[in-house]
Parts: sequence; structure tokens; C-alpha cells
Amino acid sequence: MILVRQEIGEVLRDFRLQKGRTLRQVAGRASVALGYLSEVERGQKEASSEILASVAEALDVPISTIMREVGDRISVLEGLQVFPDVVPDDLVALDRDIQPQLSLR
Repeated sequence: MILVRQEIGEVLRDFRLQKGRTLRQVAGRASVALGYLSEVERGQKEASSEILASVAEALDVPISTIMREVGDRISVLEGLQVFPDVVPDDLVALDRDIQPQLSLR
């Protein structure tokens, strides 16, 4: 059985190590207890969306990047050979409709 919390923990740990930060540094910056973050990284605890957002910010990594990596890893574990790497057409169209409005402000 694939456990999403384990994949999230591994991704968080991988990003933390890529950034050269200690668990203590990230926990402090994210205002999360060191022991709790350790348990999240080991896949022993579920992280709330608020905790994930705080840790992502502490790592200077967009939450979307973290979740994308989690999704990609799960796809591999599920045995999918190819997974889409594109933004759905309806979101691209939506962005085109919104973008001019945003630039007028």
C-alpha cells in the first residue's frame, strides 16, 4: 500500500538536504516542533496543509513543487510509465482570461 504521508516526508527531507539545511533550521524557520517535523519526514505523522505550507516556505520551495514531486513519485510507485507534464487546456485558457485583468491593476 502506498502511504502519501511517507512520500511527503521523503520529498520534504530530499528538499531539505538539497538546500543543505538541518532539521533544526527548517523546524525553527517553520515554527514547527523539531520532533514533529522529524516524524513527518519519516512518514510517521500526517502533516496538515498549514504545516506543509510553513515547511515549504522555510525551504524556499513552492508548495506546488513539493506536491508535484509527491505526485510524480506516487505515479512511479503505481507503475505508471508515463505521467502528464502539461497544464490542462482549461487552466491555460483561464490564465489567458485572468492575466489581462491582473495586469491592469
